[in-house]
Amino acid sequence: MWTAHQESTDYVHTHMPIDVDEARIWVKAGDGGNGVVSFRREKFVPFGGPDGGDGGRGGSVYLVARQGISTLLDFTHQRTFKAERGGHGRGARQHGKAGVDLELAVPPGTHVASEAGLSADLLRPGDRVMVARGGRGGLGNTHFATSTQRTPRIAQKGEPGEERTLQLELKTIAQAALIGEPNAGKSSLLAATSSAKPQIGDYPFTTLSPNLGVAEAPGDMEQVFVLADVPGLIAGAHTGAGLGHRFLRHVERAPILVHVVDASRPDVMDAYHVVRSELEAYKPELTEKPEIVVANKLDLPNAREGLIHLREGLPNRVVIGTSTVTNEGIPTLLDAVANALRNLPRPEEPDGGVRVYRMDTTEDDGFVVKTVEPGVYRVQGKRVERLVAMTDLASDEGTDHLQKQLERLGVFDALERAGVQVGDTVTIGEWETEWGL
Repeated sequence: MWTAHQESTDYVHTHMPIDVDEARIWVKAGDGGNGVVSFRREKFVPFGGPDGGDGGRGGSVYLVARQGISTLLDFTHQRTFKAERGGHGRGARQHGKAGVDLELAVPPGTHVASEAGLSADLLRPGDRVMVARGGRGGLGNTHFATSTQRTPRIAQKGEPGEERTLQLELKTIAQAALIGEPNAGKSSLLAATSSAKPQIGDYPFTTLSPNLGVAEAPGDMEQVFVLADVPGLIAGAHTGAGLGHRFLRHVERAPILVHVVDASRPDVMDAYHVVRSELEAYKPELTEKPEIVVANKLDLPNAREGLIHLREGLPNRVVIGTSTVTNEGIPTLLDAVANALRNLPRPEEPDGGVRVYRMDTTEDDGFVVKTVEPGVYRVQGKRVERLVAMTDLASDEGTDHLQKQLERLGVFDALERAGVQVGDTVTIGEWETEWGL
């Protein structure tokens, strides 16, 4: 009797909770290091100039699709992640070191989205996306020396690293998805074809969440693949009935469909077409995937007749009869799945071999002025808020430099057009000031 691949237990997840295919996490990139105010203090250089070094860039946060990871289970135990901040600058023009990037491994097939509407798909091993950019290092006082200001006592603070909440959703968890109506025998088939031990019972909706099992083709230990027993499908599932979309999204990217039908039923063709109709109603392209039809439960009365009906009604499909009680047809099924996977077209390699995505590649230089309440105005914009965050507001020189930059960007003119008056409150980021002449 064929047995499951015993060395693949790292990939087997049974009795998985509902949220192994979804996760909500918070990521924070590292802040940039601070620039420093420093002056040359050499014995024979009486008029030493500024020599403050710059801060290092903070580490960024990446999501990377890794082979061998099948679920988002790890993100249910830890939900917050921070990258390393950049080092601070020092005297003698010594720059701070860059913070170490943080890479979070996710399964291939993970879709990531932010609350701002940004999204990326990590489809294949090696795909990666920057989800939070590290902050820029602050400039040391060497950058602020001019012909009229030889001894600037101003340096920038490091830019705060980006932070955002991300929604992760795993849309593919296997190379082959076992589909079919409730109680068709999918869980029993998974148990018979792999080392998984899903819950099995003779009633609908035994499976309430996906179960995974690793199987291998008989006689070919190199051909190992993951099977997914996903919740049963009923009429109306595409509208949310039963387990609805929670089932259907797992079928979206599984390249092979293994359609399990209870062959002992008198209406085997109707049972087959119910599931096919739901796939087509949800997304028509799902019906174009390679499909292997399994006439299951051959050990029951009338099942042989059901197998004949399926083969006659589906002349263009591979129809395999199986019994999880006697193990009949199990090796043939595994061979069929392995052959179907081998015959799939290989995706073209992109330029450079690995696709790299970015959540946000644009730099927002604009700003808006909002009236919070009478006499209170807020200026919002990525660039102006970054200028404030990187300014040492405890330094008079730093504050004067900030105001000159804001005036050059047109912020003051915009406030005046909005109706700001002397004595009104203006806030930009965490900076709050009183408007004056």
